[in-house]
Amino acid sequence: MERKVGTVSRGIRCPIIRQGDDLAKIVVDSLMDASGAEGFALRDRDVIAVTESIVARAQGNYATVEAIAQDVREKLGGETVGVIFPILSRNRFAICLRGIAMGAKKIVLMLSYPSDEVGNELVSLDQLDGAGVNPYSDVLTLEKYRELFGENKHPFTGVDYVAYYEELIKEAGAEVEILFANDCRSILPYTKKVINCDIHTRARTKRLLRDAGVEVVAGLDDILNQPVNGSGCNEKYGLLGSNKSTEDTIKLFPRECTDLVMDIQKAILDRTGKHVEVMVYGDGAFKDPVGKIWELADPCVSPASTPGLEGTPNEVKLKYLADNDFKDLSGEALKEAISDRIREKKDNLVGDMASQGTTPRRLTDLIGSLCDLTSGSGDKGTPVVLIQGYFDNYVS
Repeated sequence: MERKVGTVSRGIRCPIIRQGDDLAKIVVDSLMDASGAEGFALRDRDVIAVTESIVARAQGNYATVEAIAQDVREKLGGETVGVIFPILSRNRFAICLRGIAMGAKKIVLMLSYPSDEVGNELVSLDQLDGAGVNPYSDVLTLEKYRELFGENKHPFTGVDYVAYYEELIKEAGAEVEILFANDCRSILPYTKKVINCDIHTRARTKRLLRDAGVEVVAGLDDILNQPVNGSGCNEKYGLLGSNKSTEDTIKLFPRECTDLVMDIQKAILDRTGKHVEVMVYGDGAFKDPVGKIWELADPCVSPASTPGLEGTPNEVKLKYLADNDFKDLSGEALKEAISDRIREKKDNLVGDMASQGTTPRRLTDLIGSLCDLTSGSGDKGTPVVLIQGYFDNYVS
């Protein structure tokens, strides 16, 4: 029988996960319980997605601000440290900044403007235009910033992040000087030892600083990339992707978790006979059109997935076919013509006008965004998401 429903996304309730829990068993048991309670069955090519948070928690991947401070002292010398291009976030960065400040005598904090990397505004473009400031070339001191723009509170959180970060550094016991600039090399007259906190542009920033003669540059991915006194760590991403856990600890991005997704896939096959795909997901890769905030503060959407989730969609645009190739058809004839075109489509549609307008993103990024929106970040209690029908099309 022809399916009447396409993609369905379900949040799956799970127990609260603690360090050392058998996460693969909990995920599979929770899915089977939900299946029985809600009356749905698993199908081949369903996608089971597990949020990175419970993976890291099961791994026990935590660290203290003291561990951050020690790593910073050992890698940057413990004197004056430049901290450049951090995002404006109490959850994501503030506690990391506290640890960094504890590991130095002075912090020169250089903020990008008019907004941070993920879209949180310090000032508006209209304010810059009115003040005659060129963000591509002008370096502002804190005094000049206040003179031109005064206090600017985040529209969602109500926090003046400039004042908040300044006070946080002082409370950690370090001196602080604040600058506003968008050229990473602007930090070098103040210090030659730098932590660059940008996420997706970090490799270029390090290259530019090294070419300009920096003595030491470390990205957030270089801090806690190995354990410090038995702490958690992330060998690939360091502090990137971390979140506040308590006032003194962070939860790091999960460590290697390919075994987890493969174990869940195998357990589902053993229990149901269905071959599903499995992934771990973090932030979705989408931008809020009102707040202008780009969600992807994690270093990637998915740190692990089964092989069936590699690649990008290979789809044709139905409305393009209807308006162009089959514009003279309607009703059942149109349906059959489009169905035949879908059945006959090539394995690679790159360059084909019929695929124009379809989303040229990786499957894990697309599905991860759907999962992030489904599970949310609050109290829904659904850290596992089941996606059904994602790989269906018009002729399924």
